[in-house]
Amino acid sequence: MIDLSLSGLLGAIVGTMVAAFAYGPLAAAVERGVRARAPGENAAERATLEQELSLLRRAVLLGDIIVFAGIGYWLGGMIGG
Repeated sequence: MIDLSLSGLLGAIVGTMVAAFAYGPLAAAVERGVRARAPGENAAERATLEQELSLLRRAVLLGDIIVFAGIGYWLGGMIGG
């Protein structure tokens, strides 16, 4: 059976909450960078860009939660023993 510590799980929960707060500014910065590099000359290209940005936002959220929850679990385990 997997041995999960309570302090690590609490740290992961706190890390997930931090990820929720960090998602907005992080997603906005990534989106600005992508929009600055995208030409978007016609309507079809802009529609494709919007679909890709939607997927990118989801990927940023997933990565954000994984990283912050992992760091939270690690810190919780280190602090709580």
